[in-house]
Amino acid sequence: MEKTWNKLKEGLRAYCTDNGFKGVILGLSGGMDSALVAVLAADALGGENVRAIMMKTKYTSDLSLNIAREIAERNNLNYQELDIEPLVEKETAFLRQAFGQEVKGIVLENLQARIRGQLLMAYSNQFGGLVLACGNKSEALTGYCTLYGDTCGGLMPIGNVYKTTVFELGKWRNTLGQVLPEAVISRAPSAELAEGQKDENSLPPYSVLDAVLKQLYDEGKDINDVCGFDKATVERVARLIQRSAFKRKQTAPALNI
Repeated sequence: MEKTWNKLKEGLRAYCTDNGFKGVILGLSGGMDSALVAVLAADALGGENVRAIMMKTKYTSDLSLNIAREIAERNNLNYQELDIEPLVEKETAFLRQAFGQEVKGIVLENLQARIRGQLLMAYSNQFGGLVLACGNKSEALTGYCTLYGDTCGGLMPIGNVYKTTVFELGKWRNTLGQVLPEAVISRAPSAELAEGQKDENSLPPYSVLDAVLKQLYDEGKDINDVCGFDKATVERVARLIQRSAFKRKQTAPALNI
């Protein structure tokens, strides 16, 4: 884990230097991915050069808010909270009128993510700083992300890190100092774009997903050659990879590990 962390830290610092950025901007959601990216950026650039913005809606839990605040405090981040629910409601009403019908759930979920991406880019234009997309490799390969939403940014630092490894990195980094609250490591992953939403409602458990992805994508195995998992799960993951190729072609570059 130490080698991977140092590779990511040095890569982020070098990328910012090469592109003329002294600081970075990210959405701090209270989830593990953005938490890890925030800590990574603080290690690489100093917490004072990390602008972390919590953009809450009616689906944002108190736990997420508390986690985001604690991470910001522990890592000396330049932290701000924005209530974007009025923007979501206004755009939903506009779309309802434009569509001439009720807005679908998937539209509402993606709308929240895209409003957040829009705001992060606005902060970048106003104050400077490179916007970081906080997605991981598991999400990128399966398309579990919103194009022009949480994929928005100039760099995706952990885009080559599987979700299971994200948790391992977080636990390892905490052995050097408690930069992450235990709650962000132990909670069930959720995008919090709908009531009761959990990642595993849309994906296999990450321990299964990552193991299958490594065989299909990293090792280039055929569906029939994947070992240790039922065929239906393997076929499902393969379909996700295939159907989300168009998204991966448009995402920010990821750091090599």
